[in-house]
Order: sequence, then structure tokens, then C-alpha cells
Amino acid sequence: MVDKEKEQKLTTAAGIPVDDNQTSLTAGERGPTLLQDHHLLEKLAHFNRERIPERVVHAKAAGAFGTFTVTGDITKYTKAKVFSEIGKRTEVLGRFSTVAGEKGSADTVRDVRGFALKFYTEDGNWDMVGNNTPVFFIRDAIKFPDFIHTQKRDPRSNYKDDTPQWDFWSQVPESLHQVTILFSDRGIPAGIPYMNGYGSHTFSFVNAENERFWVKFHFKTQKGIRNMMQDEADRLAGSDADYHTRQLFELIEKGEYPKWTLYVQIMPEIEAETYRWNPFDLTKVWPHADYPLIEVGELELNRNPANYFVDVEQAAFSPANVPPGISFSPCKMLQARLFAYPDAHRYRLGVNYERLPSNAPRATNAANYQRDGFMRFDDNGGASANYEPNSFNGPKADPAYKEPPLRISGDADRYEQKRGVDDDYVQPGNLYRLMPPDQQARLVENIVGSLKNTPKQIQQKMVEHFRRADAGYGDAVARELGLS
Repeated sequence: MVDKEKEQKLTTAAGIPVDDNQTSLTAGERGPTLLQDHHLLEKLAHFNRERIPERVVHAKAAGAFGTFTVTGDITKYTKAKVFSEIGKRTEVLGRFSTVAGEKGSADTVRDVRGFALKFYTEDGNWDMVGNNTPVFFIRDAIKFPDFIHTQKRDPRSNYKDDTPQWDFWSQVPESLHQVTILFSDRGIPAGIPYMNGYGSHTFSFVNAENERFWVKFHFKTQKGIRNMMQDEADRLAGSDADYHTRQLFELIEKGEYPKWTLYVQIMPEIEAETYRWNPFDLTKVWPHADYPLIEVGELELNRNPANYFVDVEQAAFSPANVPPGISFSPCKMLQARLFAYPDAHRYRLGVNYERLPSNAPRATNAANYQRDGFMRFDDNGGASANYEPNSFNGPKADPAYKEPPLRISGDADRYEQKRGVDDDYVQPGNLYRLMPPDQQARLVENIVGSLKNTPKQIQQKMVEHFRRADAGYGDAVARELGLS
């Protein structure tokens, strides 16, 4: 028996009780629907707006909550409280995505994966917004909208076409390193728990003595790297488009929690000036022989979202969110993302997006002079002053959090962020030579499977890029394409 006293009553969003949720209000039994049926109008209007604008990139994703536990002492490099003592635990939200596809696209496509983490630290949120690859296709954000257009649907036919991406890559040789990774075995992970994550950009640490260090973040999967071959990925794209999403959810439900070990590479600030690679070039890695990995902690995903839309779809990550002790670098891509990500969230979720449950800080309340705007759902600052300086005990800036100055020199101009004529070919060639013959063969097969669909002149340009990285690499692609 249902206890009528405890039975929950249906109401409108304003809390007004609903008398009938099965029949609309009409003028007579067969008459037209009346405009005064506000419950009907509210239901239809809300239904029409259930889909907020999806992300332009990283639209399809899975997410989960977890914890980060410090296992290694790096306090000599950073004063960030998230790393302050061994054993310290911090709540984390993770979101893992494909880049190019729409929200309903298949999980198992060949694509870079987003690897975004929100650490709810005691000094505010730290958003580590990276990928499953340590590099990217470009190093200057002015190229980003054009590159992403090549990954989307053709504006005339509205279907995916291989030609734009290869046309772009053939004229942007800095992309060769990422292209080689994308078409290698790692281009299609076997699942989210079986791939690494990287901050990709160079960031900075600031320690208690106000010294700066350059840093790269590496999240190494404890389950081991596992990849998916193209034929299996194609099969699953048709039979289970949500394969990776389902896999992550079910593993966590069973208690088989995915784990990663966080490592950092540390470069003293002064060494950036003379290092053989530009350390802020997003198309380059720092070889581990030069800057070894230092263990920091363990990330564990152990709780599925209670509601995907609230917890994951409305989650907004931005590399601009860094607590004291973690900061930025002169990486051109990072500098642009500091604006582009919050701007995308303001468009997609509204100007008050940081107050949504997934994005609000946990250990401290946001205190500022922002007021009003769409969807302001708290007390909007109440009666407190909305300006500064003021005489009414409003929040004030604290110079104790000031970072050390960054030395800048040179003329304002448009610069290529590289340090040699063949700068863009050395690391892709090294990567190719590290692969055993079977992986090299699959890399070439995957490239040719896509590149063969483009005009011959684009194929020829790409072959020359591959040859400049490694003669055998270029010759193998040319041979499979039937080019002399």
C-alpha cells in the first residue's frame, strides 16, 4: 500500500501543484487546446530546451568521480596544497571524450581523446584539461578553428571527408608528430581505463620560495595501455556506439576502479632558454632521458555520476582554473585556451556556469563582485556591496598569492615557435623508429586507408613529409599508395 501522506506531489517548476498530467485543457471534449494550460506549455517549452548547445569539440564523453592521493613529495617545486603532504586526498571529477564527433557519435573512432580532470582543492578548483596524447597537431591557436573545420562535416555535402584534414596536414608540417600517433595503434584505445592522460602543454610550478619551474603532467594507466585494431573498432561503431562509455560505467559499478599514476617532468626555469626544443611547443615532447618522470600520486575513479547531465554534461573545465602553486607558460595554445574555454562555457551554459554543482568549489566559497546574468540561482550577493574598493568588509585581493615575474624580451611580432629548419620532423621520425615492424606496418596501413581518398597532389605532399621524418616511413606509404 502507498502511504498517501508520504506520496510526493507533482508540481510545476514554481512549486505549484499539478492537478492532471495526462490530459491537456481544451475548449470542450473535441475543442482546441487552451493557451491557459500553463503546465502543458511549461512541459513543452522545457522539453524543447533539454538539449543545451553541445560542445563544438569534445562533445561525446563519459565521466566519473574519484579521488587523487599524494604518494610522492614535490613540495620543493610547488606550494599547491593539493600536493602538500603524502597521503592527502582530493575529490576529482573526470571527463573523457572524443574530439571531432558529435554528441551521438561512436566511441571507437580513430581520434584524439580528451582527458579532463577537475580537482576540488582547498584553494579552489584545479582543471587539468589535457588529452591522451602528449602533443597536438598545431602549436599556434590561430590555426585551431581552421583545423577543427577539417575534422567536421563538409559544408556542402554534410558528410565526413578525408581530403580537408590531409590537405591541412600536408601544409602544416608541425602536425606530423600527432598524425603519427593518431594513425598508430594508440589512435583507438581499447577503453578509457587503458589509455594515458597528459597535460600536453607546459605549465609552471611556483614553490614557497617563489621559484618557478616548468612542468609537464603525465597520468599513466595502471591497467596498462591496450588498443583496438581498426576492424574491431569499425564493428563496435555499428553494434555498440557507446562501448567506451558503457565499459567505464560498468567497471566502476563492479568495483573494478580505473587507476592512473601521476608523474611530472620538471625543468628549471632558466633551462628553457637553451633547451634544444622550444619547451613551450605543443607539438614536441621532453625526452625522459633529459627530464625523468617523478611520481606524484594516484588517481582513482570510483563513483559514477548520479545524473549525467548535472554531473558531466554541465561540467565546465578550463585550464585557466589553477590554484596557487600551479600556473601557466608562454605556450601559444595554452595562452589562447585560457580565454577560449571559459568563453565557450559562457556561451553554452551561461555566465554563471561556475556556480553549477559540478563546477562550484568544494572547500571554499567563491567570493567576488560578479552579479546578475542568466540563471543566477543563489542569493546573488544579497545586500553586500557589488563594487571594490568598498568600506563594507567586501572580499579583497591578497598580494601573498602574487607569482614571481616572468622575464620577457624581444619585439612584438608573429613568430614560429620552433628552433630549427627540421624541427618538426625529428621527433616523428624518432617515434617511427621506436615502433617494432608490425606496428610500423599497421601505422602505414591506417594512414593509407584514409590518405588514399584524397587527390594525388595531397598524397605526394604527405609522402615527402613522411620521408623527411624517416626515409623508410615515406617509402612505405608511397609504395602502398602506388606512388613512384
